[in-house]
Amino acid sequence: MTRITFFGTPEPAAKALRALVDSGHDVAAVYTRPDRVSGRSKVPRPTPVKEAALELDLPVHTPANLRGDEILAELASTSAEIFVVLAYGRILPLGILDLPPRGVLNVHPSLLPLYRGPSPVVTAIAQGASETGVSVMLLDEGMDTGPVIAQSDPVPIANTDTAEELTDRLFTMGVHLMVETIPAWERGDIEAVPQDDDLATVTSLVEKAHGELDFTSTAENIDRTIRAYHPWPGTFTRWGGKLLKILEASVLKESSGDPGTVSTSEGKLLIATSDGSLDVKRLQLEGRDAVTAIEFLSGYSAIVGIQLPDGD
Repeated sequence: MTRITFFGTPEPAAKALRALVDSGHDVAAVYTRPDRVSGRSKVPRPTPVKEAALELDLPVHTPANLRGDEILAELASTSAEIFVVLAYGRILPLGILDLPPRGVLNVHPSLLPLYRGPSPVVTAIAQGASETGVSVMLLDEGMDTGPVIAQSDPVPIANTDTAEELTDRLFTMGVHLMVETIPAWERGDIEAVPQDDDLATVTSLVEKAHGELDFTSTAENIDRTIRAYHPWPGTFTRWGGKLLKILEASVLKESSGDPGTVSTSEGKLLIATSDGSLDVKRLQLEGRDAVTAIEFLSGYSAIVGIQLPDGD
């Protein structure tokens, strides 16, 4: 089978690594990000890909960066026909892209050339797209601009999908698609298809500040934002000088006051918008645990009648 050098970091990439090994491919080496401190213990923890590589008894490397002749020589010594990159978290320099005879393959969670860039799933949900998909592409110097060698059928986006749920579903599909595609690609049975740049759309990096909700928008737009930004960066407003995270909500067609006004109806916690209301299901006040709307109202009934955001 194909000799591969693998680059990846989070759990979806670890699943891809296991799938490649299970399908019989020869993984010569694994590259992932260095161990990072997480949680209160302050003890450095390996990435999910490193944990998987160690379990599979594969050579694993955690360089701080991928630049320099030493890294190039190390990668060349793996004699891999293909490099596979999945959510590695770093851009591969041109010198590395030129190393493997059959190129560097990447799974991208969109139907390229749509939603190039760092936030394809988040953007698709936030913009109200009805469908998306997965592409297996050859990496080049651009941002997701390389030719496509395989692509899934369109995948419907449900009006309840969060970015976390849809990303997991797409990467699972993408892993299967890549595993199925690699043998045919290595044999030369597949032709790489250049992307049509005229049809391209580009996403941008999501930042924490993007999660602050604007209740002068519509309930439908805000609901999409809540789902698109789950689990990161999350969505929030402000009440009494504290952050109030809105974790889950649904849309009600009926308006319940001026935008941002909090009210209750039949036990529901409602926030008015410019068009319709948010029926808040779960929320979390800064410094407190996440709770249901009913639990929140039992302890913080003073929020009813307040117009959010309220306080600095």
